[in-house]
Amino acid sequence: MHGRVKVRTTEEQKEAKRKEREKKLKLYNGVTSKIWKKREEKELDEEALGLTREVLAANPDFYTMWNFRKEIFLEMSSSRPKDNFQTLCSSELSFLEDCLQVNPKSYGAWHHRCWIMDHMPQPDWKKELKLCDIYLEHDERNFHCWDYRRFVVARSKVAAKDELDFSTSKISSNFSNFSSWHYRSKLLPLLYPDEKNTGRVREDVLLEEYELAQNAFFTDPNDQSAWFYHRWLLGRAESPQNINFLYANKRRNMILVVFAKPVLIPEKNNVKVSLDGQLLAGQWRTSSGQHVHSQVWIFTPDCDKINGVTLDFNLDNGLVKKACSFTEGDSESWSKETNVAATMFSSQLSVEKSSVLAQELESCQQLLELEPDNKWCVFTIIQLMRSLDPLRYESETDGHVNVLLKSDPYRANYFHDLRSRFCIENAILRAETAGNNVKTIDISNKELTTLTHLEHLVSVEEINLSSNKLTSLKGCHMLQCAKKILVDDNNIDSLQELVRLPSLEELSIKNNNIKSIVELSNLTFSPNLTILCLQGNPVGQIDGFQSVIKNLLPQLQALNGVEF
Repeated sequence: MHGRVKVRTTEEQKEAKRKEREKKLKLYNGVTSKIWKKREEKELDEEALGLTREVLAANPDFYTMWNFRKEIFLEMSSSRPKDNFQTLCSSELSFLEDCLQVNPKSYGAWHHRCWIMDHMPQPDWKKELKLCDIYLEHDERNFHCWDYRRFVVARSKVAAKDELDFSTSKISSNFSNFSSWHYRSKLLPLLYPDEKNTGRVREDVLLEEYELAQNAFFTDPNDQSAWFYHRWLLGRAESPQNINFLYANKRRNMILVVFAKPVLIPEKNNVKVSLDGQLLAGQWRTSSGQHVHSQVWIFTPDCDKINGVTLDFNLDNGLVKKACSFTEGDSESWSKETNVAATMFSSQLSVEKSSVLAQELESCQQLLELEPDNKWCVFTIIQLMRSLDPLRYESETDGHVNVLLKSDPYRANYFHDLRSRFCIENAILRAETAGNNVKTIDISNKELTTLTHLEHLVSVEEINLSSNKLTSLKGCHMLQCAKKILVDDNNIDSLQELVRLPSLEELSIKNNNIKSIVELSNLTFSPNLTILCLQGNPVGQIDGFQSVIKNLLPQLQALNGVEF
């Protein structure tokens, strides 16, 4: 035993570490207690700086400590000579570098550095830019440093062209540098703005950027950075605010408006409805009855009924205006923007020349031949096809969605919803091709998992959504003109969205999952509902079901195919 070095056992080591942690924690808590006391007593002095320095050196993410240091610096900026305060700020910058070595991604440390540079009498912005270069050389994905670099560039007025060259160099060394791709998306609109499209980039520059992105994803097809940037280059069309559909009904004494974008009409609104040049007073509500941003708004005039031949609807800012006229003997009138759906569904990407989109599609298809299961490539092809011609590429798009479902099963729900959206868009496009005002639409047996774009179907009188995979009827409150709704053979468990449908006469919701009478109470707001089919729902097993339904909906003439 003599002459041997004693080696601690594992338990002894654990106990020693525990005691060491307790000792450090005791010191840490003791220092923070002193700091809270000094802050409470407003002692903004050198000792307070030293104490907070001790804490932040060990834990730079203690944000409250940084705030206390700001208070101290503000006090010292007014009580000390300018040269002395400059020296103090320089010392703080050195301390911050030490903190960033502990945690290079500390929100508090980077934010405090911004604050110090903004309050420093003579900041050295060139030195800060070099500091960013060093940190990005060490970790090119440190988005905190990228944010700080943008802050420094903005303050020092570095040329955007120089920064674009910097991002190019970073991308050239590593295509996977997402922050650098993102930086380019901020710089290009400043350097090469498209005069016709706000926020977009000149076409000649876009073509060069397409080539850069293609080089990246041909080099590493599985890296998502270049694919996201490519999606940004393709852009997304921004449609102006407009009134896509205006509908007036004399018998129901209502005016229905469908906006291109959701709006919120306040109680004291800037929306005016006029009849033969005379303003109409009345109340606005959304189709859901909730006072929220919505595309579909309903106006009920205070007068008993709409008498006249012309309705003008306008916003005070003069952006949109639309009118619809009654012909003699008609009880309803409507006015609709033509090709709204076609333009929107085929312009998910910005308004570029179709030849450019076709060229990008060809490039992606070439890559797909080499990488048949690459989900980023497949997804981009889908977007391009939908932008070029949704109906022409319908079957191919559906096949590509199947590829996504196989290659990325964790996002299966998203892809199913995406396919549902495409199906609904295609159905609307076909219906509008047949006539300007759609009255009947059949989207049954399409494996729909969600409902979208129902604002395009406000004038529909009959809609068939049967034999799908719907669990919700979200948005169906927009179907204000629907007389017949079929949603058989789905998995619907709530009728909450079927509220305030004044035109509804027949509802078939067979073989779903309606369990409670309470779910049927929303149908009381549809006074014209006379035919209701609920076979195959658990609610039908309730004792005295028919009697309860008769009491709830006295206007019904037939329930489950049996006349009352």
